[in-house]
Amino acid sequence: MTTRAERREQTRQRILDAARSQFAEVGYDRATVRAVAKQAEVDPALVMQHFGSKDELFKQATQIPEQDLPDDPDELVELCLDLVGAKLSDGQQDAANALLRSMFTHPDATETLRDTTNAQIANFAKVARGRNAELRGAILLSALLGISIGRNLLKLNGLADAKSAELTKAIRGTVEGLVSSPGSPARSGTPARRSAR
Repeated sequence: MTTRAERREQTRQRILDAARSQFAEVGYDRATVRAVAKQAEVDPALVMQHFGSKDELFKQATQIPEQDLPDDPDELVELCLDLVGAKLSDGQQDAANALLRSMFTHPDATETLRDTTNAQIANFAKVARGRNAELRGAILLSALLGISIGRNLLKLNGLADAKSAELTKAIRGTVEGLVSSPGSPARSGTPARRSAR
């Protein structure tokens, strides 16, 4: 038999799951406490009892656990590919989608996404090889955000239906290039001299 505290926590989690789903589907502005309550099969007053306000519900529903980056550049490549391949739990994916859909209309979403991404860029710069690591990290994280928006929110042709293995294979070279140091002068625009025979 479940205790009262356990039932309360189960209700709270059900509300959070419903909130993530609603915020991910329609964004902060269009999501309502009533819609969250209906999906969670609870009274709207119970949502307010647990979270106090729609803002606080949004903050708690869109929390994504921080992930430590590996110290090895090769492992960093694999982690980035795992993330772009959407290897996230359903709850984490909904929280990420809720932030992405709401980032241009809700200050908390904008701030959370900016702070999280800047922290990832700083961590990337500590691991990546070569010059301009912070810039390369910003480019890579921006690209991953764009892919996530196109894949999960806009449902772009080719991208939305791509299998994780296909997607990661298609961008592996780009990710590896941004994690590793910039190429030789021959790759950056200066023609290589051919040795005389």
